[in-house]
Amino acid sequence: MTYVTRTGVSAAVGGTGGTAEAADGPAVAPRPTPGADRPAGATRGKRQHSLLGIRTSLDHRWRILLGALGVVCIFGLWTLAAYQLHTGSALVPTPVDTWKALAKMWSAGTLQKDMVASVQRVAIGYSISMAIGIVLGLAIGSFASFEAFLEPQIGFLRYIPATALTPLFLLWLGIDESPKIWLIVAGTVFYNILRVADVARNVPRELLNASYTLGAGRLTVLRKVILPHSWPGIIDVARINLAAAWLMLVVAELLAAQRGLAFEIIRAQRFRAVDTMFALLIVFGVIGLCSDVLLRWLRNVTSPWARP
Repeated sequence: MTYVTRTGVSAAVGGTGGTAEAADGPAVAPRPTPGADRPAGATRGKRQHSLLGIRTSLDHRWRILLGALGVVCIFGLWTLAAYQLHTGSALVPTPVDTWKALAKMWSAGTLQKDMVASVQRVAIGYSISMAIGIVLGLAIGSFASFEAFLEPQIGFLRYIPATALTPLFLLWLGIDESPKIWLIVAGTVFYNILRVADVARNVPRELLNASYTLGAGRLTVLRKVILPHSWPGIIDVARINLAAAWLMLVVAELLAAQRGLAFEIIRAQRFRAVDTMFALLIVFGVIGLCSDVLLRWLRNVTSPWARP
């Protein structure tokens, strides 16, 4: 590398970052490379704390602490609202009154029977919905012919409110368990199909081309490439749309049901038993949280390579 000395005489140096000496005087040191003295791994800008950093990892202890703090805040706001809105009758019961109502239903044995009835309806109806959603969704997301044939009518049917089908289900299926289960299916199946189709469309084209290059057929590609790659997304679809299944359960248990959590809420409304209603809402939330944790665990166990 060549540098210019003070007297204008150039001198060659056989190395980067060194200095040169000419016959007339010392050479001028080369300009340092920007960032050369920066430690390895350092980044520009202000260092962000993990609590407020964008897409930064959070320590496990912080997660537990913040989660517990959020629960305490909810209970604090609940207690404050219970005492502020307390008039002639308790419009918002205190956590203590809600716990007493929950313990009363549990000791009487009615809560267990209602939970079994509601969970059974959601489990059967949503399992049918997901089975249909996976089969048709993978077909729509993988084959353009299936997409052209099925997606228009599915897009049409999903805008028909499932609750509007209640009178028809009563006429077609009677007042037993069948209309309740199929109402849950009708309220969730079209969303499951379209979401699973979107997941299947996200399979990289490179994987498909590589599979065909290695001699795989269409069924092999579906079974060993598209389905495994889409499986974590399918479980996430199940997690998200499961809330809609519990929403449809409330309407389903209006159809001459004799057991169920939503049925008990409607009956408690008639007697203005607000503490019982709050207790049943908490049961809904706990069941939903447990099912969400279970599906997350299933995704992490069956697809460890897709963990966030």
